[in-house]
Amino acid sequence: MLYSWLLPYGFAFAIAANAQDSSSSSDSSSSSASGSDSDVLLLTGVTEEATPTGDYISYTSTITRPATSAITTSEIVSTITSGSTTRTTTLGSTTLFAVGTSIITSNDSTATGSDKSTVSSSSPSQVLISGLPKTSTSTSLNSTTNGTSTSTSSSATPTNTTPCNNYAEFCSRKYGNITEVSAHNSPFVKSGNAAANQALSVTTQLNDGIRLLQGQMHFVNNTPHFCHTSCDVLDAGPITTYLAEVYTWVSTHPYDVVTILLENGNYSKVDTYVPFIQSTGLVQYAYEPPIIPMALNDWPTLASMILSGKRVVFFMDYDANQTSVPWILDEFSQMWETPFDPTNRSFPCTAQRPPSLSANDAKNRMYLTNHNLNYDINVLGNSLLVPNIPLLNITNNITGDGSLGVSTQDCVQAWGYPPKFLNVDFYNVGNGSVFEVAAKYNNVSYTRQCCGLAVSGAGELVRAGRSVGFAVGAMLGSVLVLGL
Repeated sequence: MLYSWLLPYGFAFAIAANAQDSSSSSDSSSSSASGSDSDVLLLTGVTEEATPTGDYISYTSTITRPATSAITTSEIVSTITSGSTTRTTTLGSTTLFAVGTSIITSNDSTATGSDKSTVSSSSPSQVLISGLPKTSTSTSLNSTTNGTSTSTSSSATPTNTTPCNNYAEFCSRKYGNITEVSAHNSPFVKSGNAAANQALSVTTQLNDGIRLLQGQMHFVNNTPHFCHTSCDVLDAGPITTYLAEVYTWVSTHPYDVVTILLENGNYSKVDTYVPFIQSTGLVQYAYEPPIIPMALNDWPTLASMILSGKRVVFFMDYDANQTSVPWILDEFSQMWETPFDPTNRSFPCTAQRPPSLSANDAKNRMYLTNHNLNYDINVLGNSLLVPNIPLLNITNNITGDGSLGVSTQDCVQAWGYPPKFLNVDFYNVGNGSVFEVAAKYNNVSYTRQCCGLAVSGAGELVRAGRSVGFAVGAMLGSVLVLGL
């Protein structure tokens, strides 16, 4: 009746689950349920994945790329507070030159606010995002929290209140000195599919504060799609559709730096992806590093990336070529990852990829923690890894055995500094707890509201702070219906 076997990289099975949304239909591309089976939800999953592996690039010395002195950017708006006066400065399309800790504009700017003043075009104006005059700033990377310590002269100085990635404190911090939440398998939002890892659209993810978007690519009819291990398992559609949505968000949020980690599931040459990414418009925002590879201390501040307009960082896990495509960065020469697809609730904070990385080299790079707990279902000798839904409220929590808060603290103790990215499933379970963990290690306070409403239909499957009504949630007490 519901028997579908021998998918190229996986299998389909049915669970008579007590799901919240029992009316949801299957999204499987390879099997369907008959009308008489309305109470049976067909799930499509993948056999247990081996840790991805490919060619790892090593550099005997850094490569320095030509530097540019002038920057062109679109409209920038900055809020500056000095004493009791707040001024909002709007810069039109302009050429910016970085001078010391301030940014000098070469054209007219207008300012509005309580003082109703106008900045004269006869002299350059300052946009206080990347630093403060008469202020010395020191940043410590190898510490238990990311942070910026500032000493200020006795006289009152203007203070920037414009947030960069939701916090004004981040503007003067380096990109590598900020811990941010990553949506593990961001594009894989699909009701009734065991391979889904998120419940909310990418626009909602970004609105909620996600700043790393990650997904695996495979070619379908010569077009790259975001697919989970195999496009027979979960096909989220062409990467251009997803990245175009990201472009819309980025283009309307000029004070945010977004990272996109592209997983090269086909191990194709990086050049084959370029025209598709270019068609989305995102390349105009793509950051090109001055040296290859970038060490932990080499990264620029968020403010400099924002004011340059180069505020989308592309990484690719395998087969990147930065001399050919300088804006798609090789991940593993600049960032390492903890164990892939973890099923161990202890989440060991060890460097798994790239393999054989020395401790000294690891401490000179950013790192990503894979804090997305999986459950291994074994059916007739076939192994299926799916997100461990019943434990999500613990996995995404601040405290407790197996929580994100505890594993992040373990990483800090092991390496001396926090992770760059916390890679989690269904980030909205926990009502923002994953963002609270990031805020703790950024030495800031999380005061935002989380999280956005889920997508249609099975949108009820995950809401902030509630248990998940996803079909897999019933997997421990479900009845398997196999080929009856």
